[in-house]
Formats: sequence, C-alpha cells, structure tokens
Amino acid sequence: MPGKAAKVIITERQQEILQRWVRSRSCPRGLAQRAEIILLAFDRWQNGPIADHLGCERHAVGIWRRRWADAFDTLARIECLEGLSALETAIEDVLSDNPRSGCPGTFAPDQIARIIAVACEPPEDSGRPVTHWSPTELAEEVVARRIVPSISVRHVGRLLKVPSSSPTGVGTG
Repeated sequence: MPGKAAKVIITERQQEILQRWVRSRSCPRGLAQRAEIILLAFDRWQNGPIADHLGCERHAVGIWRRRWADAFDTLARIECLEGLSALETAIEDVLSDNPRSGCPGTFAPDQIARIIAVACEPPEDSGRPVTHWSPTELAEEVVARRIVPSISVRHVGRLLKVPSSSPTGVGTG
C-alpha cells in the first residue's frame, strides 16, 4: 500500500504565482507542470488522479508534493520578509530539477574560445583553399594548430551553432 501523501499548503500569493506559471506560454513546461501539481494537490487531489491528469508518474507527483511541504515554512518566511520577487525565485528553486550528473566538458573554455577565434579568421589566412570555414576544415585546422589533440567535425558544428534564444552567438558565416 502506498504511503501517505504530503499535505500541500499554499498562501494566496504563492497560489497567484503558481497559477500565472500554469497559464503562461513562456514558462518552461516542467516548471508549469510542477506548479500545476502543487495547485491540484492543494485542491485535495490525490497523486494518482494528478498523475493521470498531467500525464506523469504518480511517484513524481509525490516527490514534488514532499519537496513543497518540506519548503513551505521557508517560502512563508521569504514571503513575509523579502517580498514578491524573492518569493517567486524561491518557489522556482523549490520546483526546479536538481542538477544532473554527467560527463565533464571535453574542452576547456580557453580551448573553445581559441576554436571560435580561428572560426572568425578568414580561411585563406591559414592557407585553406576555401572562402568560408566548414566544420571539417575547421576541425583539421584546430588540430593542426594543436589547440586540441582531436575533435570531431560534429563537435565543431555544435560549438559554432548559433543558439536560437540568444541575441548573440558565433556562426561560421
């Protein structure tokens, strides 16, 4: 038999923030879903129906309920002492994913900066018979210059890809 679900309590301000995130089109999907979990739990929904309604796992609903319940006193204190923007930040922290483990980066930031600097140079200056850098040409050049011992063409392409959400980025021309 499953354990007892954590009781969810929220204040009016917290509820307003959570409802705004649920309705927002610009709020990250995971954050909006977790906000909705808390709102439904506050409305006394059980974990199973919340999970079915939102298309997630019942176990996940329980995790977010517990995390909210554990953080409620801190959130209430922040709400009383620090104001609305601090409260919103604190709620986002409570409902954010924990950092995930993974491989460390393959290249140091200075190596990446040097690769990008080479990409900004005209290929003719390096004796390359092309007018624009291709990922293949650039990979060969940074290895030849001993910036990195080796690098795949695909990795060069990822480093130079212009992020769609960033107003600035590095491109190959």
